[in-house]
Amino acid sequence: MRISEFWALADSVFGESYSRTLARELALDGCRSMTAAESLAQGVPARDVWHALCDQMSIPLSERDGGERTTMVPPPRQ
Repeated sequence: MRISEFWALADSVFGESYSRTLARELALDGCRSMTAAESLAQGVPARDVWHALCDQMSIPLSERDGGERTTMVPPPRQ
């Protein structure tokens, strides 16, 4: 997953304004308490940040594609 795909999904799932606020403000348990924006800047793979954000916000796996059934979202790492 590319960073541009991360932002497109975030905008689709959370809305453009709210996704940016979440990315800046919400500390993610799955990213050592860094925000999504900090995690991406530190080189954490976008796929891992995406799933950490969705986990934190209780977004089920079935809804992580933003309603775009043609969008391939890589599954979380085990």
